[in-house]
Amino acid sequence: MDRIFGRRSSLLALGLLGLLVLGPLAIVSPLAAALALTLAAALAALLSHRRATALTRRCDKLSAEFDVLAKRLIRLESGASSAPVAPAAEPAADAAALATGIEEVTVEIGLLSGIVRDLASVVATQDGEIARLKAEAQAPRPSPQPLPQPAPAVAAVPMPAPAAIVAVAPPVRPAALTPRPIPPLPLPRAPEPEDFHGPVVAVPAGAGTSRQNARESARESALVAAFDRDGLEVHLQPVVVLPQRRVVSYEALARLRVEGELLPPEAFLPVLERHGRTTDLDRRMLQRVATIARHLAGRGSEAAVAYGLSPLSLYEPGFLRSLVRLVAAESGLAGRIVVALPQASWRNLDAEQVAALAALRGRIGFTLDRPTDLRFDAVSLAERGVAQVKVPADLLLRQAPGQGHLSDIAVEDLVAALARAGIRLVACAVEHEGDVPDLIDLDVPFAQGSVFAAPRAVRADVLAAAPAPPPPPADEPEPPPQRRPFRDFLRRAS
Repeated sequence: MDRIFGRRSSLLALGLLGLLVLGPLAIVSPLAAALALTLAAALAALLSHRRATALTRRCDKLSAEFDVLAKRLIRLESGASSAPVAPAAEPAADAAALATGIEEVTVEIGLLSGIVRDLASVVATQDGEIARLKAEAQAPRPSPQPLPQPAPAVAAVPMPAPAAIVAVAPPVRPAALTPRPIPPLPLPRAPEPEDFHGPVVAVPAGAGTSRQNARESARESALVAAFDRDGLEVHLQPVVVLPQRRVVSYEALARLRVEGELLPPEAFLPVLERHGRTTDLDRRMLQRVATIARHLAGRGSEAAVAYGLSPLSLYEPGFLRSLVRLVAAESGLAGRIVVALPQASWRNLDAEQVAALAALRGRIGFTLDRPTDLRFDAVSLAERGVAQVKVPADLLLRQAPGQGHLSDIAVEDLVAALARAGIRLVACAVEHEGDVPDLIDLDVPFAQGSVFAAPRAVRADVLAAAPAPPPPPADEPEPPPQRRPFRDFLRRAS
């Protein structure tokens, strides 16, 4: 009671003083009483404002302390999840290692058994075909029938070309030809058979398919020629922070100009993959990305430039080491180049690729994009250096009723689950303005799409201003070939 009265003593004192003074004064001088009441109200408001300000400061301080406590809890959770588990007894560890080795050998034996079965079925099919061909070759051929003799007479009959061809071609229907009377008069007409050679040669069975294949081959040749003639262009699309829509980074997108037409990656990437040129595309794009990052750094911008690699480039020998040489020459490029890999590539990395990516950590940023589902192992991705995860807006906001299996947690908790591991979510392919409030409601920190800005071509003077990257050292020895598990060979073959 004393504490309550002590906190409100000033207000109570003012209230009693006003009652004792203003009561008699209101009787004597109502005007003076009204003025005194106004002053007392102003004084009370001033005291209330001071007290509210003090309470606000205390609340802010308490909120900051809670924030520090929450950060400490997050660090403790991440440390506890990444801390190595204390090894058990030595026999138990040996038994677990033995069981793991036996399981791997069993899986590889199963894969080998499947390959052997497929190979056996193919060999059996080929043996059957060979036996059939031998039987047909050894079988006695029927004696020649006098079918070719009436062919000129049939060809000389004035009838449509297809009917004449059908009458001559099948050797199994002699009865259809023998009863037909042979007119004597059309025999001298020698030029007539030439009329039937034209249609037979000009309209073969696969003529349409051949022409289509020829057009496709010419189209592919034009695409590869445009790629070799430096028809490759770089377009930049910004990544913005929500809800301010301030640009924080860019993504470099490849475009190919073929005979004045600008093609997206979906139109020329399959052709380059069939010709084995995707690694050349990634090398050229990364060199231009480094040039753009150098230009942005010269202008004082902190924005990074990201580029999505092809999964096939990871299996190219020396490709990841070339990334190390690309950023090792200039320390100012550290952290300004971001490499994006598909979700399937992050899940199927082998030991050599993990080691190569670990050597790039701290120099090049990593991003997961092109996801097939929303099952992200945030702790594992954070250990490999992934700082961002790109998910299409439709996958976040408009999941089909039968696609509930795409995620193990609710979409509303996905951002918080990734943030606890230090990974930021980027909503890409945002095409509708109505999706932006929904993304803000999900606490998505970054977004990218045509709603904010369409991809724009980089000026030629920007790409030509920077010096060319230094060539790789000639005396650098090629590392010896490493022995890979048979499982990696099977995965690549599939």
